Amino acid sequence: MKKYNFNAGPSMLPREVIENTARQILDFNGSGLSLMEISHRTKDFQAVMDEAMVLVKELLQVPEGYTVVFLGGGASLQFMQVPCNFLVKKAAYLNTGVWAKKAMKEAKHFGEVVEVASSADANYTFIPKGWSVPDDVDYLHITTNNTIYGTEIRKDLDVNVPLIADMSSDIFSRPIDVKKYDCIYAGAQKNLAMAGVTIIIVKDEKLGRAPREIPTMLDFRTHTEKGSMFNTPPVVPIYSALETLRWIKKNGGVEAMDKLAQERAKIVYDEIDRNKLFHGTVAEEDRSLMNICFVLNDEYKDLEKPFFDFATERGMVGIKGHRSVGGFRASCYNAQTIEGVKALVTCMKEFEATV
Repeated sequence: MKKYNFNAGPSMLPREVIENTARQILDFNGSGLSLMEISHRTKDFQAVMDEAMVLVKELLQVPEGYTVVFLGGGASLQFMQVPCNFLVKKAAYLNTGVWAKKAMKEAKHFGEVVEVASSADANYTFIPKGWSVPDDVDYLHITTNNTIYGTEIRKDLDVNVPLIADMSSDIFSRPIDVKKYDCIYAGAQKNLAMAGVTIIIVKDEKLGRAPREIPTMLDFRTHTEKGSMFNTPPVVPIYSALETLRWIKKNGGVEAMDKLAQERAKIVYDEIDRNKLFHGTVAEEDRSLMNICFVLNDEYKDLEKPFFDFATERGMVGIKGHRSVGGFRASCYNAQTIEGVKALVTCMKEFEATV
């Protein structure tokens, strides 16, 4: 039986990315050595790092004056590393979910944190509107896609202060105007690579302004100046990122990924809105294209396990919603196919017919 992977992360990767990475794990560039055991100082791996950085800049049209960095530690490390490098006195945060809240918590170690708006009282079912940013903050931090709750900010905000974004679960899914940001970071295990590497795009001229002595490994300059090679980088995840970047470019770039994301999401959301059993969990204007969350209508709540079992028997993997939301979540990152979302919709229709 064919499996359709809707896991929220680590998540589905293009099959050719998995196969190409697996071949290099067995024999890297014909060296007779595994990608897992080579030195990161070899010229062959330096070529991997160089090409990956070039492709990030090409696909996202990163302007001059920005550096691309590949680090370990995940986005959770960036919750702390970002304010360590950028927070001088006060920073503003838009609270749109668990990960935004965690980022705020870490920033408080380095200065004052202002919450400009929050949808916590409504269990993060919408992106707050009509808020403003104080003029005296060092930056505004946003989380562009909220994997748990299924909301997404799908435009680059125009604000009066430097902008920093956690794009862990929607980077490379749409074009972005990088020059509007001082820093973008993303854990790679959604749209880019296997878990283990984090991508950071940072504006060089904004580094070195923090009024503190930054530990060597936490100072972004350590890694921008050493080309992500200050210490041993996560070699295999970076290689899988390179293969994914190649795949994105071959398949039309982020513009094509955006078109496909909208097509996939429309198929699923149209069925959620049509099907008598289900309804979406967030405001329609804020619906994520990456993480589609839905629950059973109140009169059918007792069918949650039967539907989950029904879908699982038909090859749907990872559709259970996060425990804080319940219900179901279909994560549709770049590698998800139209075939996959149509298979899910077929399950929803077939199950409805049994009720």
